[in-house]
Amino acid sequence: MHVRLSGSIVKYYLYKATEAVEFYRPIMYLYFASRGLSFTQIVVIEALYNVTTVLGEIPTGYVGDRIGRRNSLLVGSALITVTLVGLAFAASFPAFALLFVCWSLGYNFRSGTEDAWVYETLIDAAASDEFTSVRGRGQSIALTAGVGASLAGGYLGGFDLAYPFLAAALFTGLGLFVIATLDEPTTYEESDASEMGVREAWDIVTRAVGQRRLRSFIIYYFVLFSAVTYLVFIFLQPVFEGVVTDLNLGVTLSVPLPARADPYALALSTDDVEPLLGAYYAAINLVSAGISYRIGVVRDRIGLRRWFVGVPLLVGGLLTAMPFAPPIALVALFVGWASVEPTRVLAGQYVNDRIETLGRATVLSAMAMVSAMTVIPFQLGSGVVSDAVSPLIALSVAGAILVVGSIGILLWESPIEGATGVGSEPET
Repeated sequence: MHVRLSGSIVKYYLYKATEAVEFYRPIMYLYFASRGLSFTQIVVIEALYNVTTVLGEIPTGYVGDRIGRRNSLLVGSALITVTLVGLAFAASFPAFALLFVCWSLGYNFRSGTEDAWVYETLIDAAASDEFTSVRGRGQSIALTAGVGASLAGGYLGGFDLAYPFLAAALFTGLGLFVIATLDEPTTYEESDASEMGVREAWDIVTRAVGQRRLRSFIIYYFVLFSAVTYLVFIFLQPVFEGVVTDLNLGVTLSVPLPARADPYALALSTDDVEPLLGAYYAAINLVSAGISYRIGVVRDRIGLRRWFVGVPLLVGGLLTAMPFAPPIALVALFVGWASVEPTRVLAGQYVNDRIETLGRATVLSAMAMVSAMTVIPFQLGSGVVSDAVSPLIALSVAGAILVVGSIGILLWESPIEGATGVGSEPET
């Protein structure tokens, strides 16, 4: 369908290419450790990030509905750019805590709004059924750009762990110029969302979240799966470093660990691990990008039901098995993180098909808020387990929770309904 090549969609693809998160992901937690943060402090600032998400998602989604999709994306990207520069120069726990609050607010303004802009732009073109394909291609572009960014970030981190954050800030700042050229969807402008009151927005959110055909899906995806895969993101670096060091894959510690140190604890700094992590993240991005690019085929041939039943059980099972055979961790981390973006795209289609244009960004932000609220106890609990035992064990426990919780929800009520028709109106 020619909507894929329309001017607005091309601009969206350019915007996705500037997300730049993969510059710092391969070295993020090594950088925090190099700045003197303990693992408990790291999970505390991550928890602050998610507390801010909980408190800020609905208000920023509401503001996004009022000020427009483009302006909300501009505010969010500007906040993220400034925060990334600040992170490169931060040197204390309070500074990181404040910056993580700003970071969360930046993503609050973008979460929900991006999907709302894409879906409503496609409605304008009478092509809302193309959301999965367009969103998947956009994410594929972001991930493909992330391959080079991961390699560059790992390389830059070998010189100074702050450099990848500055590189990410530069690319995110370039995205501001792309966002400024986006047009507001006609569907949004005709929806009276800019005049929506707070009480009306709240009624829309509660009605959408309370739908029978969304309630179990929210628990299944936004609570269980999202929380556990977020922990995969947090613990990927220390677990990866511990496993490759234990397997003697050529990684040498520049600062020797104490004689009785846990090999899966967060290490300080390494001579070779940053480039190796960069390559690992690049490989994950390549696989995730390939799946995301063909996500429409996945939806049509595999189906939402099979995907959402199979992927959480596979990820949870692999994570649970790690302590019994630590090399499995390399596969578990790979599959866990590579499945995140394709699953997010499919979830976006499923949810958008079941909510209305009026208040769309607010509703999507509310669901992100539910996810962030759930992550907080997972983070704090995993931080305690990591300090007491190891990050590998903490991830394994989370994997077991994902398996047991998924089976419980599936026995209670199927989280994925059969096809209801794209663009169908939500239940009231």
